[in-house]
Amino acid sequence: MLVESVTLETPDTKSVRLRWPQGYDVDFKTGQFITLHWPDAPTYRRAYSLSSCALDRGHYEVTVKREGKMGTRLVDWANVGNLLHVLPPTGTFLPVYEPGKHLVCVAGGSGVTPFRAFIREANLRKLTTKITVLYSVRQPEDIIFRRDFEALAAENPNVKFLVTCTRVADAHAWTGRRGRVTADWMAEQTTDLSNTVFYACGSNEMVEMIKGIVANDLKLPKDQMKTEKWG
Repeated sequence: MLVESVTLETPDTKSVRLRWPQGYDVDFKTGQFITLHWPDAPTYRRAYSLSSCALDRGHYEVTVKREGKMGTRLVDWANVGNLLHVLPPTGTFLPVYEPGKHLVCVAGGSGVTPFRAFIREANLRKLTTKITVLYSVRQPEDIIFRRDFEALAAENPNVKFLVTCTRVADAHAWTGRRGRVTADWMAEQTTDLSNTVFYACGSNEMVEMIKGIVANDLKLPKDQMKTEKWG
């Protein structure tokens, strides 16, 4: 697929939009991922969650951090007009869009990207599902899609976007919450745990921590926890 646009989101993160070829049309679900490889390196492939939603037709969008061989090449070298090979979307990290449900989406770093897609679809469909994003970053400049999330939350009263920073050196640089995601912070976001579905997307370490909180601190069954991790 042709790289249609490249957008710098943070100093080390870019969104890459891939235009569908003529006649291409595929049904997929918000929250799924695509697998990419460069034409000159067909054996080296990497999967990325879609930051666009299933209602965004005509293109895929992934948002990539400068990590590993593929992430570094995409962030540093991907340009409009490049070609990338794309395997169709797959995966089961899917939003539960039900009126009585509350989705609490916990992310670290670029793990926040599928949650923009969750909210985009909810807003486009004018759904009443509650969605709360709890996002952990090191510093304020690491917040991916900050303006997008703030605009989506302003548009939909059922959406909340909350950030915690773990390594802010300057007290004046960030007046919001500090520290890691905790069981108390997660529990504070919901008034009905039985109808809450927790999502975690990020590093293995972060996802395992959130799984432990949901199972051991909040004492919820496995079917109320969905995860996506990448090593």
